Amino acid sequence: MKKFISLTIIGLLFAACGSDDSGSPEAANEAPTVPALKLPVDNKLCVDNTVSFQWDLSTDSNKDAITYQIQVAKENTFAQIAKSSEVTTNTTSIALEKNTAYYWRVKATDSKGLASTYSSTFKLYTSGDAVVNHLPFSPELIQPVINSVLNTTTAILKWSATDVDSNDVLTYDVYFGTTNPPTAKVAENTSSTSFDVTLTTSKEYFWKVVVKDNKGGETIGQIWKFKTN
Repeated sequence: MKKFISLTIIGLLFAACGSDDSGSPEAANEAPTVPALKLPVDNKLCVDNTVSFQWDLSTDSNKDAITYQIQVAKENTFAQIAKSSEVTTNTTSIALEKNTAYYWRVKATDSKGLASTYSSTFKLYTSGDAVVNHLPFSPELIQPVINSVLNTTTAILKWSATDVDSNDVLTYDVYFGTTNPPTAKVAENTSSTSFDVTLTTSKEYFWKVVVKDNKGGETIGQIWKFKTN
């Protein structure tokens, strides 16, 4: 009888000390939402070269603390970062060169190291002393998507461009070919933001756009590329 009671007590102790499998598993970590840029607004001419940047706060479904990284570059590919900063708020001020076009973006990272994608890219121009003309911003690719593969014998090259001097008239020179960088100028001083080209199969093509304003300013765009089957 005593032996039975002892076994019963031991069994109860094991039951009391056993692991509780009834709890739900910890939620998987998710990245914060992508920050939405606010100020300076896109295409802004900033009178002061110390620029105050602002964006909407991101949210994190896991309630993790969030850090923001802002990148500022002189070209829209962000190949070389001119300024970079990490902050825990949704605003920061950065001193930039005068009379210069800049591009900026922000991403959010939680305390576990998981980051959102970068935000969209905004452009700004810092004013200089006695500057009467600002260069156009670098052209932005619309189509064909970079590194895409086309199955056609023709293509429409499309881009967009802007200038903080809203009264400036923009024209474009287009370079296109199978060499990198492309040297053949296929269009000059065109006001159109598209150009039709004829393609050959099994080729890699490179192209770029030079944006010019009517005051002598010009900006050379990056080289874009695509292939044909």
